[in-house]
Amino acid sequence: MSQPATTVRRPPVWGRAAGFVERAPWIDAFIMLVIAGLVFGIAGLAREWTGVLRPTVEIDLSPAALPAYTFYSLARGLVAFLLSLGFTLGYGYWAAKDRRASRVLIPLLDVLQSIPVLGFMPGLVLALVALFPRSNIGLELASIALIFTGQVWNMTFSFYHSVRSVPADLAEAATMFRFSRWERLRRVELPFATIGLIWNSMMSMAGGWFFLMISEAFVLGDKDFRLPGLGSYMTVAVARGDVGAMIWAIAAMAAMIIVLDQMLWRPIVVWAQKFRVDESGQAAEMRSWFLDLLVRSHLVAWARARRRPHARRRPAPPRRPRPSSHARAARVSTLVFAGLIAVLGLGAWKLVRLLEPTTISDWLDLIGAGTATLARVLIATVIGTLWTVPVGLAIGLSPRLSRIVQPVVQVVASFPAPMLFPALIALMHVSGIPLGWGSIMLMLVGTQWYILFNVIAGATAIPADLREVSSVFRMRRWERVRALYLPAVFPYLVTGWITAAGGAWNASIVAEHVSFRGATWSTYGLGAAVSSAAADARFARLAASLVVMAVIVVVFNRVVWRRLHELAEHRYTLMR
Repeated sequence: MSQPATTVRRPPVWGRAAGFVERAPWIDAFIMLVIAGLVFGIAGLAREWTGVLRPTVEIDLSPAALPAYTFYSLARGLVAFLLSLGFTLGYGYWAAKDRRASRVLIPLLDVLQSIPVLGFMPGLVLALVALFPRSNIGLELASIALIFTGQVWNMTFSFYHSVRSVPADLAEAATMFRFSRWERLRRVELPFATIGLIWNSMMSMAGGWFFLMISEAFVLGDKDFRLPGLGSYMTVAVARGDVGAMIWAIAAMAAMIIVLDQMLWRPIVVWAQKFRVDESGQAAEMRSWFLDLLVRSHLVAWARARRRPHARRRPAPPRRPRPSSHARAARVSTLVFAGLIAVLGLGAWKLVRLLEPTTISDWLDLIGAGTATLARVLIATVIGTLWTVPVGLAIGLSPRLSRIVQPVVQVVASFPAPMLFPALIALMHVSGIPLGWGSIMLMLVGTQWYILFNVIAGATAIPADLREVSSVFRMRRWERVRALYLPAVFPYLVTGWITAAGGAWNASIVAEHVSFRGATWSTYGLGAAVSSAAADARFARLAASLVVMAVIVVVFNRVVWRRLHELAEHRYTLMR
């Protein structure tokens, strides 16, 4: 991947500045040990996937079972993330480049990100289990698909908005060099979108863990589907009230997230700094101890040496794209779009057949419930914004603070919030707070992180020269916030609002309908309607609830979020 033409500063990653790097053989032994462990784990995972389908899975709550369970959950999360990344690049690019298709693709994305996991679960699980009746593959694919639905949407929104917000000078440079569509994507659009996409990828992994307990242990009517994993371990521990097992599960989750952050996300964040759109100025260096460690590896040096001769070849001069290439791309887009419309039409026809038993009074009741949930979603979004903007700016503008706080934020954001619900509900019960108001707090626990991660991404991407100019003019802190920081992060903030609102709608199924000490608490809202309908296998009621939710989300997004996005795209994009 090439970097934008205006990028001139690269942090000294991989020891460029050091020239000679001292090698350490023990690092190679560590890398070989990790590779051997991965091979062993993947073999065990393959045996689990291809094993005979069991009616029920007994979850072992002993601490000795946690390493295997944690690995299984991590593998499902990473597979779901790879699928999410592929979907993001394809769907986001298509929506950004095809104006006609985007009129359907973006509202469809709004609906998909807001539909709760329980809306996808019944049909998806039953279909995949029926497709693989003799093995666990169907259940495993269903779990991965459910995790996928908690990861993909904010990544796609981030990439779509970044491609639409490429600075004008970069777009003009691509036109002047006669870049093809692929060259423009590889050399300009992907590099420009990298920072926001990485931070949203971290949030996506956190979103996938949020519903891990539901993704690995789900109940449909009288059928109990369960997979060995950390989510099932947590579910059983909570159901039995085993405090010791809960503590072990929390420790395993925290350890997994910290290792993933330090060995994957932090190195990627440091590597991505070379894609910052800086024209001048020097920003404080970001470092990763794991990257610095890999510099000293003989294996890594050998792999880079094998790659270097190919990397040093002089690239061929860009060719003028054939006039027919755009026409071919337009025809392919039209065919795919027509296929999408046909699938949506077929789905709409089947949905109408499913909704036939729903009466007018049912619809009116669901509309009122949707209005109540919408109010809770907006209140949760506002409360989340009040604290995430200043905290996100502080983290994104300070590499030192980011290095210290990022793992903590990863752990807190990735922690499955439903595990905290019993304690929060007990607190609400003691305080006399009704679930109607308390559900706002429960929504906030999981959705505020979407805003925080987007604000951090926006603050990280602020060009260093603009920050230096604010120092030269001796602008006060509030003046910098008002004139530079807030306008610079506003496009990212809009993405955070959209995804946080979608996450709040999704979280409403566990915030408005909760179980505590053997009793079930519900409040008036669409989330409660979805949860109760799924638990009782009332598919007509479930479908009607999702239809009302989709209509409310699309209307609100068109009236509010779309206008804010257009404002961010045309007025607050840097170097537009």
